[in-house]
Amino acid sequence: MSQSQLALLIPILVPLALFALIFGIIYLRNKERMAMIERGMEPDNRLPRQRQSNPAFSLTFGLLLIGSGLGLFIAYMIDHFALSDENSPAIYFSLIAFFGGLGLFVSYLIERKANQKKEL
Repeated sequence: MSQSQLALLIPILVPLALFALIFGIIYLRNKERMAMIERGMEPDNRLPRQRQSNPAFSLTFGLLLIGSGLGLFIAYMIDHFALSDENSPAIYFSLIAFFGGLGLFVSYLIERKANQKKEL
């Protein structure tokens, strides 16, 4: 089979394979649930429960992304204006890690303050 024929088959076979995979998972899950019902078992007990939203996780993740974005922006400004002759990737990694960690620390302080208010 030549490369041109293979290149033509890939866009056809990949979606078919994904469809077959998803269909197979759903079919087998349904078959398993039907077998459990036939045996008198309750199939809903084995299904994963709905996750409840966790505002603390949202706060942590949001502040991490804000800190990382701020670190990337400041690193770009330093690299573009102060170090215009050199290309230094280390400054990008260090400032993203620093400001990301700072965001996580701020999140910790906010959560601790909220937990102290709950206890009172």
